[in-house]
Amino acid sequence: MAYPGGWSSTITVPASTLARVPEGLTAEEAAPFGCAGVTTFNALRHSGAGPGDLVAVLGIGGLGHLAVQFAAAMGFETVAIGRGEDKRRLAEELGARHYLDTERQQPGAALRELGGARLILSTASSSKPLAELVDGLAPHGRLTVVGFDGSPLQLPVPKLVMGARSVTGHLTGSPADTEQAMRFAVATGVRPRMQTVPLEEAQQALDTQQNGKARFRMVLTTGA
Repeated sequence: MAYPGGWSSTITVPASTLARVPEGLTAEEAAPFGCAGVTTFNALRHSGAGPGDLVAVLGIGGLGHLAVQFAAAMGFETVAIGRGEDKRRLAEELGARHYLDTERQQPGAALRELGGARLILSTASSSKPLAELVDGLAPHGRLTVVGFDGSPLQLPVPKLVMGARSVTGHLTGSPADTEQAMRFAVATGVRPRMQTVPLEEAQQALDTQQNGKARFRMVLTTGA
């Protein structure tokens, strides 16, 4: 989850009392599913979008890199939205069919040219791009926010009303949801990209996360 200030990290221990880790995932791989994984998994599967629908993911970070993989694995025509051409190759590796560079184009207009998105999943911490992105929603499309910076959300209400579009938020899920997300990941090859750090170096890991240098989840491990 992306919280105000942009930090997030996950601790993994040898056994979990919350969700059972299925065979095929290491403890380190399983850790991000307890937050970023289940959040994006649930937001996508409860969105109302179906296989073949155009689904866009804003942000290719800790949440976004999992969201893009999940969206592609669920059969959506997946669009990744990021800043800079250097992220295009990563987006394609994660399963995106389209990549929109916000430094070169307005993503809302570009999504409209693609036919309009059934869902735009915002995983970025900044809410500033969302007003323009509303233009990229298809009629009855949904904007779901899972990343935020605490600032007020300002959206063009007439465009929401005239297009019968909706805005929702989403936050994590139950232990059963987490298990489902992990089992789906094992079946489809979805995996987090992460850096593992010993628990005693938690402060350094937090600094790395806050400085935007984490690729893409920081997982704290114990020696037990």
